[in-house]
Amino acid sequence: MLRLGRKMIEENPYEDRFERTFAFVDLSGFTTFTDRWGDKAAVEVLNDFRFLVRTIASRKGIRIAKWLGDGAMLVAVEPETATEAIMEMLESLAQSDAPLELRAGLASGPVLLVDGEDYLGHAVNMASRLCDRAGPGEVLATSSMITSLMVNTPSSPIGKHKIKGFKEPIELVRLALAD
Repeated sequence: MLRLGRKMIEENPYEDRFERTFAFVDLSGFTTFTDRWGDKAAVEVLNDFRFLVRTIASRKGIRIAKWLGDGAMLVAVEPETATEAIMEMLESLAQSDAPLELRAGLASGPVLLVDGEDYLGHAVNMASRLCDRAGPGEVLATSSMITSLMVNTPSSPIGKHKIKGFKEPIELVRLALAD
């Protein structure tokens, strides 16, 4: 039960929850780049990165939930769409003359929408942790979000891993660009 003032509200753990896929993307090595080349060079890299993310996210129908300095939190209705967008961002950055590589983490699951603009749930936290764990040019995802519709995105299992903040080890996969 949830107590709101004097009124008691019966709590339903599934009420107001909906399935979403979250992706966190980050420019790997941004702090080191900024330290070496300065703020003006960093802003140029950041502007190019944000343009790339905006362009691909809008074309794929994915919401940029928030910018996180040299990264972003993205929200998609379908895991396939999120995966396609992240892999396109990874490939575009790798084929450009960008001085930094992208890293990303993806996870799907039921979440709550808070104040109409933020999300709360395991999938959000997991995607963030996986992005932190990924190396330059690497995309990590939970194996549970991989669907049979992801035929254009090869994935390889990398086993169960202990993720900070989660009690049980999580089965992870590494996503790769299609040949």
